[in-house]
Amino acid sequence: MTKDKMIKALSDFMAEKGVEVMDLPAYKSHGNDVPVKDYLLRRAFGSWNRVLSAMKKRHPVQVAVVEEKVVKKPAPKKKAVKVENKDVE
Repeated sequence: MTKDKMIKALSDFMAEKGVEVMDLPAYKSHGNDVPVKDYLLRRAFGSWNRVLSAMKKRHPVQVAVVEEKVVKKPAPKKKAVKVENKDVE
């Protein structure tokens, strides 16, 4: 596998996971689900930071921005206060 194909596979994997950058322990935590083993990437590029910088230059990750819907809670209704007139006789 060439360097370019390894970076493309890594970029696709990160886009699938919905992250732009993943640190090495997080990448390793995915186990056998990763497209390219971390040691192969580090062997080809020298370090994990060089892997990430090459990925940003060659195949940047486009993560869709999900807008959270803001649900406004209706203001609590004011309770009518009972006023009792006590006639003192």
